[in-house]
Amino acid sequence: MSATNATTKRGWSTADHSVDAQAVLAALDDDACRAILEATSEESLTATELSEQCDIPMSTAYRKVEKLTDADLVEERVRINTSGKHATEYHKCFDDVHISFDDGKIEIEITKPEADTDASAQFAVADD
Repeated sequence: MSATNATTKRGWSTADHSVDAQAVLAALDDDACRAILEATSEESLTATELSEQCDIPMSTAYRKVEKLTDADLVEERVRINTSGKHATEYHKCFDDVHISFDDGKIEIEITKPEADTDASAQFAVADD
């Protein structure tokens, strides 16, 4: 038997810091990252489960969830097992990502689920 502690997560909410537009774009451009986002959209999965479900090596699964977490697209949680052995699991933490280019700036709007305290956050980055 296991349970998820949704209050234990890595990183910050988007309201507390700005999101790196390049990190978001790089993550969304990555096939393995997109597979992980699809796999974690309905349920939280461990790196082992992601490796199996997405047919990627374990080392790749760990690198990709780190990339997605850094881009604020995946949330890290602790799965508490009654056996005492806890596992880290990952879950997609957004509903939509809207990307636009206006006046030389890339604008990224990440819409969070209604359960989150901040329904959406918008970030702009100057184009280099």
